Amino acid sequence: MKKKFKLQDLDCANCAAKMEEAIKKIDGVNDASVSFMTQKMMIDADDERFDEIVKEAVAVCKKVEPDCVVLL
Repeated sequence: MKKKFKLQDLDCANCAAKMEEAIKKIDGVNDASVSFMTQKMMIDADDERFDEIVKEAVAVCKKVEPDCVVLL
């Protein structure tokens, strides 16, 4: 399953790159991208674990950029 999420208050491109790298390492993720310019995150992951993977990705975003909000 592939899904896009809007990000709010993502303040730096370096943080976006760190988020993308960490999300790609989550078990079950096929691909991920975090764009600072468009303030969007795309996750392509296994269907059966998708909700769990999204929760982990949101946690990663909070850890890297505490002010960033993932709009689900």
